[in-house]
Formats: sequence, structure tokens, C-alpha cells
Amino acid sequence: MNIHPSAVISPEAAIADGVEIGPYSVVGAEVSIGENTRIGPHVVIEGPTEIGTGCSIFQFASIGAEPQDLKYRGEKCKVVIGNNNIIRECVTIHRGTAADIGMTILGDNNLIMAYCHVAHNCSLGNNIVMANAANLAGHITVEDYVTIGGMTGIHQFCSIGRNSMIGGASAVASDVPPYVIVSGNRAKLYGLNLIGLERRGFRPEAIKALKEAYRILFRSSLLLRDAIGKIKNEMELTSEVSNLLEFVEKSERGVCR
Repeated sequence: MNIHPSAVISPEAAIADGVEIGPYSVVGAEVSIGENTRIGPHVVIEGPTEIGTGCSIFQFASIGAEPQDLKYRGEKCKVVIGNNNIIRECVTIHRGTAADIGMTILGDNNLIMAYCHVAHNCSLGNNIVMANAANLAGHITVEDYVTIGGMTGIHQFCSIGRNSMIGGASAVASDVPPYVIVSGNRAKLYGLNLIGLERRGFRPEAIKALKEAYRILFRSSLLLRDAIGKIKNEMELTSEVSNLLEFVEKSERGVCR
């Protein structure tokens, strides 16, 4: 371990081998930090918080503070952060409340750029990019390989589907289906995230099937339930198309159109 003498570390914190903690950082009780994670200067981490291995947390980040929820009554909830995440300057990640999942979760290999906010009870998957000053309200689910543009705000209880992209300075008030691009205030669909899908190695036939499903769902004159029925009856249900339909069918807030 390489801990600066000015850092304040609770004796109840669990610090693994290879961890670096910079000057004037504060690590509270019930915090665990995995091997080879680097904590920069002036970082505050409050417990209960679990941080995995190989993460980099930059200066002035705040992790594990009480949620900004007037219903919070001090119940014991936590933040769980996976491995190999990059959390840049002035990011705030608040611990959960007792509602639904009871914690705030960040998976693996995510890049959270400066000034982003992840509120209570959010659940983020893996390989997500949140650009500068993107903000998530409470109870948001973000699936794998999502890119969120800078200065974007996402409404509480929204779900963001895998491999989607949200343009910068957007205001998202509805669920974002997987594999698409949305942008604007309020955010609207702008087609499939074709470049992102190609970069992720999606097969041409999978992209072709998604194009047809997208056309029927969002570009035809059919009601959404009729469009879903048409796809199920007339198309081959690839795993990608099935995932898209399942997301749309279970949406509680409605999807961007």
C-alpha cells in the first residue's frame, strides 16, 4: 500500500494490497477497496461502500454519501463498485435507499467523466461511458455498452437499453430502447446506433434484422402492440431483436419514439 501521511483512513476500512491513496483523502468506516485501486488527492469515500480492483478515482470525487432523497431516514444502504472503473474529477456517487434494490451499483470497465452524478439506487452495467456533467437521477438502470453524452440529464426510474447512445445536452424522460441513438429535449429517436454496433462486432445479419425491426416498431403507422405482433409473426427472432422487443414490452415509462 502507498498511503499519503495526510490521508485520513478509518481503522474499520479494509484496504487491499497495492492500493494508493493520495493526500488529504478521507476513507470512512465500512469501506473496502480492492487491490491496485488508485485513489487520488482530496477524495471522500463514505461507507458502506465496496470498490473493486484496478479502479482509478480522481481528485475531489465523492462516493458513498447519503442520498439526496427526502424520504431517506438513515437506513443502512451501500454503494457497490466493480473492477477497472475510471471515475474522474468531482464525480458524485450516492449510496442507495431502502427502496427497490437497496443500493447503488456500478459494474466493471466504466468511464465516468468529470462532474457526473450517479444518484441513489441506480444500477449501471459494464463498459459504460458517461461524458462530462451527465447526470442520473434516482432508480435508473443503464445496461452494458451505453454511451451518454455530456450535460445530459436522465429522469428518475428510466431504463437505458444496451448498446444505445444518448446525444449530448439531451433531456431523457422515457426509456431508451437498446441499440438506438436518441437526442434532444425531450430525447427522440434518431435511428440505430450503427457505428457503435459495428465497433462492437455485431454480425451484418444481426444489424439487418435490427434495422427491419426498428422500421416496423418506430417508422410504420402501426400501434406499438401491433408492430410487436407483426415482428413476432413475420421475422426471425434473433437474440438482438428479442432483446429489443422484451425491453419495449416491459417498459413502464414508455420508450422514446
